[in-house]
Amino acid sequence: MNSIIKIFFAIIVLTFCISCNSKVKLKEEKKVAITAEHILGNPEYLAISYGGYREQSRENQPTIKELKEDLKILSAMGIKVLRTYNVQQELPHAANVLEAIHQLKKEDVDFEMYVMLGAWIDCLNAWTDKEPNHDIESDQNEGEIARAVALANKYPDIVKVIAVGNEAMVKWAASYFVQPNVILKWVNHLQNLKKNGALSKDVWITSSDDFASWGGGDPVYHTKDLEDLIKAVDYVSMHTYAYHNSHYNPEFWKVLENEKSLSDKEKVDNAMLRAFTFAKKQYSDVVSYVKSIDATKTIHIGETGWATISSGHYGINGSRATDEYKQGLYYQHLREWTHKEGISCFYFEAFDEQWKDANNSNGSENHFGLINLKGEAKYSLWNLVDKGVFKGLTRGGKSITKTYNGNKEALMNDVLVPNTEYKR
Repeated sequence: MNSIIKIFFAIIVLTFCISCNSKVKLKEEKKVAITAEHILGNPEYLAISYGGYREQSRENQPTIKELKEDLKILSAMGIKVLRTYNVQQELPHAANVLEAIHQLKKEDVDFEMYVMLGAWIDCLNAWTDKEPNHDIESDQNEGEIARAVALANKYPDIVKVIAVGNEAMVKWAASYFVQPNVILKWVNHLQNLKKNGALSKDVWITSSDDFASWGGGDPVYHTKDLEDLIKAVDYVSMHTYAYHNSHYNPEFWKVLENEKSLSDKEKVDNAMLRAFTFAKKQYSDVVSYVKSIDATKTIHIGETGWATISSGHYGINGSRATDEYKQGLYYQHLREWTHKEGISCFYFEAFDEQWKDANNSNGSENHFGLINLKGEAKYSLWNLVDKGVFKGLTRGGKSITKTYNGNKEALMNDVLVPNTEYKR
């Protein structure tokens, strides 16, 4: 009788082990099988733009340890897809991000993070004392693309998208923009590598650019090369910034006549709804144009964001668009809308980076992050602090706490009503 019982329990244990091993194997296979097609437009794969720079110069590269610290914070926020911007030899940030993710995946089988890898594209004489030639590309572009391919092949379980250029076609990028035929050349090159087996067929290729560059604005951008580019990419990654337009195109930012009797908070709330509508309109305009060229193409948001400090056009002496409350509203509106509509939104950005306007600590470009350089979560993320998602996590040895010590009244004291009547 004892022998029968022992055999019975042995069978149960064996069955349990096989079941567990099958589940683990299935889980691992599922992770390997994740592609851009599964990620893009899926609200379970929250996306964000990420730069881990903490110092005033990019010469001070964040360490792998620091990057892993950031990645754990982002993972706690529910982020599963990062966007990086370049793979330049002297700036190993993106390569180090990929290695940091690789190490975290080895340390924890449940850690999940993917990357939209950017390859920076310039014109001839970009960022020099010579006149930029926007009709000829920089010699560095070839190496940039090659490095992106090498990293995608080295980390196939992490790199799911390669973006050729960042705001590389928009004409206001006067220091470096190129014509669409340059972007098209490299997109076609990458697509050919996929066909030849030199790059995984599951890696999606795009270019991440301003809404106007994708045909959603001035008809001057509506060229044959752009049409061919739309057909060549796997999807369109467009940018929209109502924040900057509060200064450059401020009609939506004005307090309406019938709102003047409202409280300051109500005026701000209404202005942020109009800013949100402005962003949706730019997205819709891109969709309309892109679909007119290729009805099968999907469109996602590669960048949009809202700064929290500004000493310039968007501060107290300008449009007064800048504070944490407005950022919080914009972030909430964008996330709710894109989740509902199945649009990936690489919100700009995860952490403040002070190198972007190194000579002006209060420059708006330094303050688009959802977490500041003190390791404080801005108003957009206060709810996550309340939920305890950052418990046990640190950045630079500091726990993630709330800005303003969580005092909303103090935060609201810094909120200004929109302004369009000022010297430009």
